[in-house]
Parts: sequence; structure tokens; C-alpha cells
Amino acid sequence: MLKLHEERNSLRTLFIFIAIAYIFSISVRFTFVETLGTAPQFRWNNELMINNNDGYYFAEGARDILAGSHDKNDNSPVEGAPAKLTAALSKIIPVSFETLILYMPAFLGSLIVIPIILIGRALNQTTMGFLAALLASIANSYYNRTMVGYYDTDMLNIVFPVLEMYSLILALTHQRNRYLIPISISIALYQWWYPQAYALDTALFGMIVGYTLLFDRKNLYLYKISLFILIGILAIAFIAKIGLALILFALFHFQRELSQKLFWVLFAAVVALYFSTGGVEPILHFIQGYFFNGEGKNTVSTLNFYNVMSTVREAGQIPFNVFAERISGHTITFVLAVVGYILALIAYRPLLITLPLVGLGFIAMSAGLRFTIYAVPPMAIGIAFLILYTTQFIQKPFLKYLSIATFMFAVLSPNYAHVRAYITPPVLSNHEVVALNELNKMASGKDYVVGWWDFGFPIRYYANVKTWADGAQHSGGQNYPISFVLTSSDPLSVAHMLRLNTEYMEKNFRDQNSSFSSVFEYMMNEEGFKDPNDFLNAIALPEYKTPPKTRDVYLYLPLRMMEIFPTVALFSNLDLKTGKSAPQPFFYASQNIQDTGKTLELGQGVSIDKATSTLKIGSQNVPVKVFYQVGYDQNQRIKINRQTFASEGLNVIFMASYNQFLVLDDYYFNSTYIQMFVLENYDKNLFQPVILSPLTKIYKLKI
Repeated sequence: MLKLHEERNSLRTLFIFIAIAYIFSISVRFTFVETLGTAPQFRWNNELMINNNDGYYFAEGARDILAGSHDKNDNSPVEGAPAKLTAALSKIIPVSFETLILYMPAFLGSLIVIPIILIGRALNQTTMGFLAALLASIANSYYNRTMVGYYDTDMLNIVFPVLEMYSLILALTHQRNRYLIPISISIALYQWWYPQAYALDTALFGMIVGYTLLFDRKNLYLYKISLFILIGILAIAFIAKIGLALILFALFHFQRELSQKLFWVLFAAVVALYFSTGGVEPILHFIQGYFFNGEGKNTVSTLNFYNVMSTVREAGQIPFNVFAERISGHTITFVLAVVGYILALIAYRPLLITLPLVGLGFIAMSAGLRFTIYAVPPMAIGIAFLILYTTQFIQKPFLKYLSIATFMFAVLSPNYAHVRAYITPPVLSNHEVVALNELNKMASGKDYVVGWWDFGFPIRYYANVKTWADGAQHSGGQNYPISFVLTSSDPLSVAHMLRLNTEYMEKNFRDQNSSFSSVFEYMMNEEGFKDPNDFLNAIALPEYKTPPKTRDVYLYLPLRMMEIFPTVALFSNLDLKTGKSAPQPFFYASQNIQDTGKTLELGQGVSIDKATSTLKIGSQNVPVKVFYQVGYDQNQRIKINRQTFASEGLNVIFMASYNQFLVLDDYYFNSTYIQMFVLENYDKNLFQPVILSPLTKIYKLKI
């Protein structure tokens, strides 16, 4: 018999287990604070800054809620649950806003221990739930996304579905009407917090219905569970869901002899409401948006932009060992967890309800590492079951508890080692935030700052401006004009693009009849062009007339973009009519420098022969065309020394203040980013520098 010996733990024991697990989870997360907390370059307003780019999106929304206003078309998520919760907590908890968003992930993410322990209690195995909670709370994947500073929806994205699992297991175990209400409440909360959960909860509904039809079709209570799941999923207001759930509960409670005919009428009515309020359409929209980059059915797309998903690591395949370690900390632990989970399913049939979480977590093998987090709680239950099952035959209590403690230590150790090693610095340094804060004093909320999408959210949060793209809006069509601006060698084309795309973003926002998939295509059409090459040639002409200026535009050029600049270039280094990429230009950056006396070794087979001024790249010898040494004096003013060696070849820039070498061809050398950031070379008729710090250069468009 697979079942463990049943436990009869008191509420006191339950609370003690929850308290220990919760304190353990939070304490482990303070490792990050102990490591980086005093570093001045990572602090702002006397607090450590958050380390998750997307967190600035929700922080912006909370900031604007507290301010009571925000500019139209700034994409501030003032209606988002994380922003609303943060704003509400900031009014209650007496800490600074920076402190609140820094620690919220640790305190909210650690709540995962509560539903996991409660699942164990529902199965009369509170100890199993306690052991599972310890592992799940610090498992690699879960820790990474709920650590101090990782301010994002992930801080409750697993807490709520596991709470759903608990409410369902409770209902399946006791099969009483009183346990139906928590099902709708937990699902409605999850839908409120994370609308993308619609697909997972719909799968849960389908699973319950399928199981009932196959194995227990005469059990009316299982259909009631399905009904209350569906109520929680409905795309209607939260209060309306709860109201509907309470009405049906009251009907079932006070009309115990409710006819099956009336029940099926009610069931059909809720199903009809489900389809009339969206049905499976939100699921298809999510799949389309995630895997196909949001190209909608009702938009017109005549150009071939670069596919952004090919540059997103989270959407790629991952090796099995990485997959296993992210879920359970170690490959061996993961394999044992799978075995234990299967045994637990056999022993406790209600645990079958956790299969959707396992399935979603396991698709990470092909869909990307971001999904592994979903499999963490079920696999933690699996390893906890296996530990208790193998130790329950030990007769002596001391040896039994010692064995359990030893096994748990072995399971937790690789995860804790990961915590110690996983030190993710804040998104920006203090010097970068100082620059954006200065910009905030110059710009208004209606102005635009143009930078690569990776920096969109922090720019908007610290400078309180608008952006062309950000972490939520960065399709190929949105990235193309930014990439064009950053890589173009013609300052006039860049200036015209900055003004054009900015004004047409606002115009496209106001144009309710626009059917174009990108502002760029809308802009081309409004400007009277069908051929993108004709359009690009036209904006290079001095006489080209841009729309009237309605707001200021700033160009944001940070040092940290250097490492991704070749990726940035991919989005505009192609023919928009065919989608065919041009030959890839040459760019190499290195801080791994060794001076051998005769050569400068730059790593990865790249070196400079000092005597001949020749670059060796693998087996090829290429002359150094021009050598630049760029640095800053004590007043942070740029100093440039230039030496010409050949008429053809590659350019070399030694950025002395960063101890970094750049080896690049003319395509990259003449680009806006290299000229205006590295060399501070700009057209004074078109641009005005407003911030020129070694880490951040910001220019204001004059036209």
C-alpha cells in the first residue's frame, strides 16, 4: 500500500509549520541583500534598486495611481493588479516606495508555503506539505523569480494556482457544497492578478469535465466543481464572479433536492456566458501574441520585419540538466521527485488536479525556461512524499527524524548553493539613474525618449516620459525604426525618423480606424509611400518636410547597450520588402585584454600585432584602418586620440575609461550609437546634448 500513515495534526502544529516555512523562505532571500545591499552603485534614494526590468513597468503604474494622473498613450499599467496592489500597500506600510517594491517579491512569493502545506493537511499529510514547502520556496526557478528585487507578477503567479489546487483538492476530498466557494474565489483572484492564467484555468476546467465523464459521470458534485471553476474563469468583473458563485452556492445549499434538470439549465447558462464573454478567444490571442509576436488578424502588414522571438532566450529550448536543476535543484533530485510524484498520484488521487501545472512546467523543454516555475510545487510534493514513504518503515523515532532531516538537507543544499551564487545586480546603476532623474527635470510627461526596448520600462519610471518600445511592446515593426536610428550613418535620416515616428505614434493612437500592424507602416502610408526603400531615401533629403513638432524627443544612448548592439542592428539590417538580411557586419567588443609585448590579445582568436598594426581574426589578417583612443579627464570631458594606418580594413577603438576594445567595420563605426556615444560626434544643427556622462549620453532633437 502506497499511502503514508495518516496524521492528525492540530491547528497549532499547522501554524507552526507555516511560520517556520515562511520565515525560512524569507530568510534565504535576504542573502541577496547581504551581498549587494551596501554597494553604493546599486542604491537609489537610500535603498537597493530592483533587479528585474519588467518591474519598472508595474512600478510606473503604481506611481501614477498614487499621483492620480498620467499622460495619454504612455502605456502606464494603472489598471493592472500588481500596480493597484503596490499602490494600496504603499498607503498602509510605513516604508519608502523603493523599499516596498524591493521586498514585495520576497514576502509575497514566500506565501507559496501556505497552500502547499494546506494541500498536505487536506490529504492528512501536513508533514509532507511542510517538507514540500521548504523545497518549493527556494527551488532554483522559483527563487529566481521571487527573490528580493524581482518585482514582477511572478511574486504571486504560482501562489494563486497552488491555492486553486488546494481549494480543488479540499472539494474533491470532502465533496461538500461549502468547499465550492473557495474554488471560484481562488480562480477569480488568479485571473485578476494574471489574466494570462485564463488558458491554464480553462485547461483545469476541461480536465475536471473529462475525468468526470470518463470515470465518475454520475457524481453530480464533480459537475458542481466544474461549474464553479468556470465561474472563476468568466471574463466579467471580479465582484460579479463572486456574486454569481454565492447565488449558486445558496441555491445548492438551501435547495438540496435541486432537480438535475434545473442544474443542467444553470450549467448551460454559465457555459453560454463563458463563450459570450470571450470563450477560447483569449487563449488563441495569448498563443498568437507569445509565439507569433502579436501580429493580429485584423491588421495589415505589407513589410517583412525581423522576428523578435528569435532573440529572446526565454523562448528557446533548454538542455535537460538545466530544466531539471531549475525545478528541483539537481538532476538526481528531479528524477527522484518525478518518481515520488507518480507514487503520490497513485496514493492520493486528488493530486491528479496538479497535472496541468506539471504539464505547463514540462513544456519548458521546448518552449523556454520561463515555464519551469510551474512544475516546482508538484515536484516538491513528489520528493517530500518519497522521503516520507521511504522513512516510514524506520521504527525508532530518533532515527526516522534524523533520516528525514538528512534527506531534506541533501535536497535543499544544491538549491541553497544556487541562492548563494545567483547574485543578479539591479537593472541600472546609480549613475544611470542619476542621468534619467536629471532628464526627468527637463522633459515633460508627453515627451518621448527613444532607446532600445530593453531600457523602455526603466526610462519611463525614472524619467516619467514616453517611449517607442518597451519590454511589453517590441515587435519587429516597433523595433525597426529604433534600430534604424541607432545604426544609421546619416544624421539627417536619423533626425527625420525621430520626428516622424514620434508624431505618428501619437497620430496612430488617436486614429481609431488604423488597421496597420506597426506605426512604421502607418507612417509610410500617411506620408504617401508604398515602397519602404523609397521612403528611406526620401527622408535622407534636406528638403523633406516632417510633421509639425508637438513635443520634444530625446535619444538615449547607454554604455550597457554595447553588449547587445549587434542584436540591435539585426532589426534594420535587412530589406523590408523581402525580409532578407544583409550580410552581417563585423563587431567585436572585449574587456579580456592581455598585452604580450608584441601583441594585444583580445580573446576568442582576435589580436592586434603592434609592429604591423594588423588585426588577426582567427586565421585571417586584416589591417587596422584607424585606431582611436577615447577617455575622459577629471572633469568627465572626452579626450580622443586618432591614428590612421590604412585606407581599408577594420576600425579599432580603445575605450580607456572602460578598459574595453572595439573592433568594428565602417557600418558599425559610422552608426549613430558609436559616433554619438563613444566619440560624442553629432550634428549640431540637429541635436543638442543634454547629458554626457561616461555611462549615459542623452541628446535632444532640435527639429
